Amino acid sequence: MKPGTSAGYTIVNQWLNAKGFQPFTFQIETWQHIIDGNSGLVNAPTGCGKTYSVFLGSVIRFINEHPLDYTKQKNNGLRLLWITPLRALAKDICRAMEEVVADLGLQWRIGVRNGDTSPGEREKQKRNIPEVLIITPESLHLFLAQKNYPAAFQNLQIIAADEWHELLGSKRGVQVELALSRILNCYPDAQQRISVWGISATIGNLIEAKEVLLAPLKKESVIVRAHIAKNIRVESILPDEIENYPWAGHLGIKLAEKLIPIIEQSKTALIFINTRGMSETWYQKLLDIAPQFAGVIALHHGSIEPELRLWVEDALHTEKLKAVVCTSSLDLGVDFRPVDTVIQVGSPKGVARFLQRAGRSGHRPGETSVIYFLPTHSLELLEVAALKQAIREEAIESREPMLLCFDVLLQFLCTLAVSDGFEPVQLFREIKSTYCFADITEAEWQELLLHITEGGKALQHYDEYKKVEIEDGIYKIKSRRIAMRHRMHIGTIVSSAMLKVKFMGGGYIGVIEEWFISRLDPGDVFTLAGRNLELVVIKEMTVMVRKSNAKKSIVPSWMGGRMSLTANLGHVLRKTFNKVLTDEDEIELKALHPLFMLQQQLSHIPREHELLVEQIENKDGYHLLVYPFEGRQVHEAMSAILAYRIGQIIPITFSISMNDYGFELLSDQPIPVDDNNVRELFTSDELLLDIQKSMNSTEMARRKFRDIAVIGGLIFQGMPGEHKKARHLQSSAALLFSVFEEFDPKNILLRQAYNEVLSQQMDEARLRQALQRIYQSDIIVRFPKKETPLSFPIIVDGLSRMNLSSERLEDRVKKMQGLL
Repeated sequence: MKPGTSAGYTIVNQWLNAKGFQPFTFQIETWQHIIDGNSGLVNAPTGCGKTYSVFLGSVIRFINEHPLDYTKQKNNGLRLLWITPLRALAKDICRAMEEVVADLGLQWRIGVRNGDTSPGEREKQKRNIPEVLIITPESLHLFLAQKNYPAAFQNLQIIAADEWHELLGSKRGVQVELALSRILNCYPDAQQRISVWGISATIGNLIEAKEVLLAPLKKESVIVRAHIAKNIRVESILPDEIENYPWAGHLGIKLAEKLIPIIEQSKTALIFINTRGMSETWYQKLLDIAPQFAGVIALHHGSIEPELRLWVEDALHTEKLKAVVCTSSLDLGVDFRPVDTVIQVGSPKGVARFLQRAGRSGHRPGETSVIYFLPTHSLELLEVAALKQAIREEAIESREPMLLCFDVLLQFLCTLAVSDGFEPVQLFREIKSTYCFADITEAEWQELLLHITEGGKALQHYDEYKKVEIEDGIYKIKSRRIAMRHRMHIGTIVSSAMLKVKFMGGGYIGVIEEWFISRLDPGDVFTLAGRNLELVVIKEMTVMVRKSNAKKSIVPSWMGGRMSLTANLGHVLRKTFNKVLTDEDEIELKALHPLFMLQQQLSHIPREHELLVEQIENKDGYHLLVYPFEGRQVHEAMSAILAYRIGQIIPITFSISMNDYGFELLSDQPIPVDDNNVRELFTSDELLLDIQKSMNSTEMARRKFRDIAVIGGLIFQGMPGEHKKARHLQSSAALLFSVFEEFDPKNILLRQAYNEVLSQQMDEARLRQALQRIYQSDIIVRFPKKETPLSFPIIVDGLSRMNLSSERLEDRVKKMQGLL
């Protein structure tokens, strides 16, 4: 299907041919839909030109409108609003778009609007808005807080939500939904005039992803799929010998030497590490064993100062760097042309994440993506065998959309009240048109309005919660103080409290989480951005440091450090167990042969439709080990429920540890579990009741409520430079939580806190499915005489919680391995 012989298509096609490119069928199809004014979702593998499918469509549409003088058309108003999840992406996209515009002789300006945009640049954009504005969800909400914001959208033709799969299922995605519902109702003709396009990599629920984004549009929409087979080659880096008793994290860094030849053979390599703390360790280790890399290897993660991150991205682009050690901060990207090698250290825990990272190499159509996998313990080789199978089966995870996020909606209402105000009946219709709030009731809406005008039922005696006034039926924030406070707070989606790290003599290094730094004393040395730093003093929200030559330092850990296995990868992993002793083709499974022979000899290898339960007695006590292969997050909740249910049989106390494969209940007395009663322990009956009794759900909700209260504007985080400490925020939130519990127990935000604990922290739906699956399975109970290969990493995880130093832990584990 060709977009006719239109002037725009001919000109863009000639430009592509001159560059040596041919447009893909999916790009041509998208251009035709854009010319026809349709909306939809573009789905294509990483590195196949998704960006161009929508951007060039908007260029073709413009040239078609001005076929004879398109190069002379200036100041055309905002034509394309491009929403991107990452600041780093904005720079890349801007660079790619400016190249097209310059080559075609268009008079378009490309603007970028995010937290790094200077006030001067924002003012310039306000006076004369560019034709293309690349913006983050937070900055888009700030944009809607300007007086007379609809004027900016009077010529708007296309809204693009880039990397929509990244935004879906997060509160930032909800911000996008709300902003769209408002923009599409700014003008009577907006619904007809504006096309909305999502750009997404492959996820399991593409149709739902499209429906979430396009819900406010009252017209038919399409999914354009690129039927392009992306070749992916996975190369495992095998240790010289496989330990039969593996444990988490000990292996990876010992294999660092094996990366040196891979890096040397590459023009540029990305080395993905799952956590920021480990990325610092790996960066130091690679420099220690290969000093020749000094100056050509860099570190990139979200806590490094922006200027340094931008320098790394540019140096990667211009091939000045040979390798970058990074976290998910470089998962996404428009076109890091030179990256020819990707190395994944440790399991990525999910199929979609692995594919995204693999796609960073061979990031051009037709090229093969090569990804090296370096295990951090030998059982991870099983995961890479499962990943290969999942890629063949295209078993890619879904991203579940968020529903009824009242905290984000409260913030949005105040944002609109700061700008031109809103009329509640009209706005309620708009908000109900979104996917997130389709089921909001009239009563909930009235409670939200009461919240912003009177402070709700519980806080009506406090003036600071009466933010919005009603004037001629329009809800507005008239107080300059409240308006200023709200503007500073717009777009807040809470992550852990971050402190800036600076040298005593000036010079900004990056940011660090408050919970980590609060555990250090002055004089302690920690690592950030590849440097060893001595803590001098913490002043307000700034950590003052000096350089340190100390050989030993503490590597920071970040709260988000432990990712959990996804349901899809867990499912394929369970299937992989069926062939661990018979498969001769997969080198990973072949390498693990001796380990699984030992597992079979001592206990049992669980097949796909089985659950293995082991009971082991040693000098530490009585161990009950369960292997559901459902991921750490599900195991955390399941282990607590099992401990509670066993406690109903006899009074007993446990210490609990877990990994992605299973969990351990350790007690100093025999555990009454055998073939007769084991199945009933896994029933999903009375699940919600048992969750509440087994886990401190009120305390978890109290912590969750802090984030909700901050997003919803009930707690002010302070003016710039004087942020409240996290513990002060926690105490303010705890006070509000108690007030609501006592005086307004049905409070809408209180309900949200409990719902989020169930749906996010415990993943109640997945926990229920896992219990139902186990209940239908064959449950095999074994009593091995000593630790088994599957049990060993979980038992060691339990030891690591006993506050042993890492050296003492390693000595203890070696001793245990020796005895075994």
